[in-house]
This record gives sequence, structure tokens and C-alpha cells, in this order.
Amino acid sequence: MRGSLVQLFYKTPFENLLKHAEKVKLCAQMLLEAAEYYINGEVEKFDEMTEKVALLESSADQLKRNIRNHLPRGLLMPVEKFQFLEYLREQDKVLDKVEEALYWLSYRPPDLPKEIAEDLLDLVKGVVAPIEKLAQLTEEAWNYFRNGRERDRILVKKSVRDISQWENEADLLERELIKRIFQEVPEPLKAFHLIKLIGIIGQIADHAQNAGDRMRAMVAK
Repeated sequence: MRGSLVQLFYKTPFENLLKHAEKVKLCAQMLLEAAEYYINGEVEKFDEMTEKVALLESSADQLKRNIRNHLPRGLLMPVEKFQFLEYLREQDKVLDKVEEALYWLSYRPPDLPKEIAEDLLDLVKGVVAPIEKLAQLTEEAWNYFRNGRERDRILVKKSVRDISQWENEADLLERELIKRIFQEVPEPLKAFHLIKLIGIIGQIADHAQNAGDRMRAMVAK
């Protein structure tokens, strides 16, 4: 009986956690596409992509609630429930911040200086990598908790290191871009809008790293 219940755990929370991670991965790709539309002045396409992200975020929220409402009771969890829920929370925050970044971007017309626009796109690309890695990390962790194989745990730890490295690189891009804005964007309102936007984009990578840290704690021995 206990074995079948454990299999039920594996089938539901981690399987749905992976589905949630896939939605987060998709939203990262949408963020990059939307940013390209914005920079190129394709406002209608940008607005369409922003709406798609909002729908995806709503769908991910429903899945998040489903995961929370169907966690097994008692001692069936191979990890602490609070750790599992903290991971889910950080993974979900990634999508929230993507949606927030697109809404904030929409508040001003696409009239960025060419060099700033190019650097902004580089920053977006920089945060996409750790977001996309979350789906792989979740799948690797699911494999580890199902099978207990050391090689799966090693893969999880490597993915966590990769996410952390990409987050550090995104931090460097963020600081350099803010410095350039202060030097090259004299209009106060435009500079404020860009600096706030960059901060939101940076938080996307921060939450991806936070998720990785939570997963590292779950597989620690």
C-alpha cells in the first residue's frame, strides 16, 4: 500500500511541478520574442505577446494551486513540504516577474537609443537561459527522487550551478546597463523607466537562482 501511495506522490506533485516548469520555460521564450517586437517598434505584436504571457501566467497559477491542494499527507513526501512549496513559489515568481516586466515595458513607447536597446536585449537573453534551465532541473530532481541514483543527484547539482552562474552574468549585465543609462539617457522619465525595467528583469534571474537554491537543499545529504 505504501509503495502505491508513494508512486501516487511521484505521479502528481512532481509531474505537475514539471508541467509548471515547462510553462515557465515557455514564458521565457515569449519574453525574448516580446522584447524583440518592442525594440523593433512592432507594438501590436508586442501587445499580443504580452496578452499571451498573461494567459500563460493565469494557467500556471491554476496549476500551482492544484499542486498545493494535492500534496500527500503524512510521511509520504521524500522532501520537506515547506522546501517543495518554497521551490514552487520561486519558480512561479519567475513567471510573475516576466509578466510584470512586459507590462512595465508597455508603459512607454519604443523609442530607445540603439545601443541601449541592444544591451537591453542582451540582458533579456541573459535571463532566459536560467529560466529555461528550470524545466531540466525539475525533471532531473524528479528522476532523483524516484530512483535515488547518485548520478541524477549530480545532474541536479550541476544544473543548480549553471543557473547560479547565469544569474551572476545577468547581474553584471544589469549593472553595466544601468551605468550606461545614467551616462547616455538625459531624460529623467525615460531613465527612470529603463532603470526600473532593468531591475524587474534582473529579479527574474534572481528568482530562478532562488529556485535552484531550494532544489539544492532538497537533494542535499
